[in-house]
Amino acid sequence: MSLPPADPSLLDAAVEMTREAGKLTLQWFDRHDLAIDRKGDGTPVTEADRAAERLIRERIAAIAPDDTILGEEEEDHPGSSGRTWIIDPIDGTKAFTRGVPLYSNLLAIVDEHGPLIGVIGLPALDMIVYAGRGLGCHRNGERVRVSNRSEPTDCVLSTSGFTNWPEQSLLGVKRAGFQMRTWGDGYGYAMVACGTLDAMVDPEVSLWDIAPMPVILSEAGGRFTGTDGSDAELVPGAKASGVASNGIIHDAVLRALIAD
Repeated sequence: MSLPPADPSLLDAAVEMTREAGKLTLQWFDRHDLAIDRKGDGTPVTEADRAAERLIRERIAAIAPDDTILGEEEEDHPGSSGRTWIIDPIDGTKAFTRGVPLYSNLLAIVDEHGPLIGVIGLPALDMIVYAGRGLGCHRNGERVRVSNRSEPTDCVLSTSGFTNWPEQSLLGVKRAGFQMRTWGDGYGYAMVACGTLDAMVDPEVSLWDIAPMPVILSEAGGRFTGTDGSDAELVPGAKASGVASNGIIHDAVLRALIAD
């Protein structure tokens, strides 16, 4: 049975607030006087992160006051509607603080049927990739789809970084012949959806990092799972993993990740 499609006006609103938050972060981007704080887990946070999340929360409250809001930088806002918004105000804060233009603003909506809307804003590149369930995947207004490449040696596999990779997984992907790059964070997933990259793997991520990806990859004709091949569970506070691909090579990627 097909699931009910997203409301196009809700998708438009999510895209617009993500775009607005992205423009706001550019005020702090590539500034030498940017103040960087450390959260309890040691990860960086800046005034730009906090301002972007605050803006998105205010926009959500104005149009959907009964919805739940989960964000990386503020406390959860419980709602009663059965619909949840998930905010990563800056995905790739480390890149942002170093003036790397591949950071993104992520926004997702989940309803009782699962992933509903996903948005990846790339403000420094003037690009936004978004999808709504049953509405397709688009980049700056144009429909996009994943690649059709099928041979690992022809495929580019990216990741946000190698620190959290098990050594056997890294070796397995290398032996499988994939071309490996590190165009990471939300940018990498966006490029898989657009057909520029063929796969993106993150062995360890948080809810905020992957919440938009299931619907974006699905609507682009690809596939998104955890590294164990199961559907990604968007569970607050739980560590997760992400594997995005064009679908054709997905099983080959999963096999490579668990190679002995």
